[in-house]
Amino acid sequence: MPHIKTDDGVNLYYEETGSGTPIVFVHEFAGDYRSWEPQVRHFSRRYRCITYSARGYLPSDVPDNFDRYSQERWREDLRCVIEGLKLPTPHVVGLSMGAFATLHFGMEYCRKGAPARALSLTMAGCGSGAYPSAYKQFQVDAVALADRIRAEGMGAIANTYGHGPTRIQFQNKDPRGFDEYVRQLSEHSAAGSANTSQGYQGRRPCIYDMTDRIMAIDVPSLVMTGDEDEACIEPSIMLKRAIPKAGLAVFPKSGHGINLEEPALFNTLLGEFLHQVEAGRWPARDPRAALASIYGPAGKP
Repeated sequence: MPHIKTDDGVNLYYEETGSGTPIVFVHEFAGDYRSWEPQVRHFSRRYRCITYSARGYLPSDVPDNFDRYSQERWREDLRCVIEGLKLPTPHVVGLSMGAFATLHFGMEYCRKGAPARALSLTMAGCGSGAYPSAYKQFQVDAVALADRIRAEGMGAIANTYGHGPTRIQFQNKDPRGFDEYVRQLSEHSAAGSANTSQGYQGRRPCIYDMTDRIMAIDVPSLVMTGDEDEACIEPSIMLKRAIPKAGLAVFPKSGHGINLEEPALFNTLLGEFLHQVEAGRWPARDPRAALASIYGPAGKP
């Protein structure tokens, strides 16, 4: 099984399919490398597609100590995958937890005035727990979820957390696909998921405290959100306003895992974005359309 060793000694399992310009896909908390199958089947016809399981997600290593799980570590693990495979500036596509990793990779490695280490960034379902009024409670809830995972196991979590208010849209549209998602979630390492929830989700910094760094991202970016993914709508709008080269796509009647819930629409919008980027036709926002505030008319939350 192919693995890449991170700079702190963790083996990350990866798969690659196709050839051409590379796309690295970064999965969500409730997913793993398999979560991108609809995208790999589509984009590997023209691109070199790389998926990997984050630390704590089989068949990658599962470090025992939750202190080895953090936002910084997720960002650097993405860097290690790119460097380990010697990828020239790939497109990076992340969902949820993977979108946060993509955003932080952009803040660190795609900022204005420095050579960009990605050709583009796509952040889908980015923002859970980020809104200032929800941030502290999200951290408390993440630690509580870790305790539940350790006490109840992944089967119980898949049948509760996995059926949350931003997942039922998927269930209603595609019961067969939803059942596969729940089954794969139930197969995750309980130790890895608990450590991720406590060490990463429970200590993730608030992106509303990082807007200066977000505004310095200098590569084409696409932000996607479902219109029923309540925790991500406002943060997604903020990211659109803050990142000079960002576009925003809102999926109607859709929840959180939009790459699986609406794969055809996701692939169409992502494919069009990638083509525009590669043609040099995804510029920064026209200064004539500049906003007074990245937070909109209501001001900073």
